Amino acid sequence: MHRSKSRTEIRIRTILKHTLLIISALIMIYPLLWMIASSLRPNDLIFRAPGIWLTTFETSNFADGWNALAKPFSTYLLNSAIVVLGSIIGNLVSCSMAAYAFARLRFKGKKWFFGAMLLTIMLPFHVVVVPQYIMFSQIGWVNTFWPLIVPKLLATDAFFVFLMVQFIRGIPRELDEAARIDGAGHPRIFLQVILPLMVPALATTTIFTFIWTWNDFFSQLIYLTDPDMFTVPVALRNFIDSTGSSSWGAMFAMSIVSLLPVFIAFLFGQKFLLKGIATTGIK
Repeated sequence: MHRSKSRTEIRIRTILKHTLLIISALIMIYPLLWMIASSLRPNDLIFRAPGIWLTTFETSNFADGWNALAKPFSTYLLNSAIVVLGSIIGNLVSCSMAAYAFARLRFKGKKWFFGAMLLTIMLPFHVVVVPQYIMFSQIGWVNTFWPLIVPKLLATDAFFVFLMVQFIRGIPRELDEAARIDGAGHPRIFLQVILPLMVPALATTTIFTFIWTWNDFFSQLIYLTDPDMFTVPVALRNFIDSTGSSSWGAMFAMSIVSLLPVFIAFLFGQKFLLKGIATTGIK
């Protein structure tokens, strides 16, 4: 009797726990479901139709949204892809090299430089946006992708530098010493010993750089004023008209399209990250 009673209590707790989790998940995902439903409704029913239930199935919003702006939406997707690819390459190269220097090299003032690097994490972006804009404007980089990509090549994302420093510090120094006995210098140790073991940190940097850069609106709005150079977040803003004739259905449809790369990147990146964590130590 006691065992059956305890099993019943465990089942009830399990059912209640899963029910609570499902309700919480539905509450969190409801805005996304509403946006998907709104992308399949006519403009006049988007804010009048209750909930996420569809009474009509309006797929023309996707076709209208794709060609609603000055250029096809594929142009803005390509622009975002260029910025994202450049940012990912810049962060992977520069942040990994800076992290190796902080974690393995010995040089005068290393602790002070590392502390200054950490202070930049707490520095709001809006503090430096004006001097950065003036500098890039003077060298003629406004309305180009260079202001969005070049800083990534200079290890300006201190968060990823700190992440990689902590990861490299967890790698045994005996590996460095063994490579040094074989005649390897710092470049070879970094490329052939440390870098292959940094797969989890590099995967994390890639995933977050992709998501943050793809969704970035403020920086891209400042530097990109030519419609031909617009990225996806800036292009989506043009669907909203201050006069009141906004194309809500088309905007929601293109918002769904813009979310697909982020979803796919996170889906495949998460699997790659878990695989890297599970196999790196064995290799």
